[in-house]
Amino acid sequence: MAAKKSERSSKSKTVASEPAARTYSLARAKEFAAEVKSEFKKIVWPDKKVTMGSTGVVLVLVFLVSIYLGAVDLFIGKLVSYILK
Repeated sequence: MAAKKSERSSKSKTVASEPAARTYSLARAKEFAAEVKSEFKKIVWPDKKVTMGSTGVVLVLVFLVSIYLGAVDLFIGKLVSYILK
């Protein structure tokens, strides 16, 4: 049992004392930006009709859920005030 504890503690000490594997430089930042730019070119964006349709669905659902939650809140508020009177 004691041997296992010492093995665990020695492993955790070696991992914590290792220096960072990567160094940061301007060249690496430029490489990263170039890779991001190339990945953005691979994205297939939806057309305007699909975007407007999805936006409409979201707005309608938000409106309906807000009405439902407002009604539930009003009902529970009335119920609590009735019980407390």
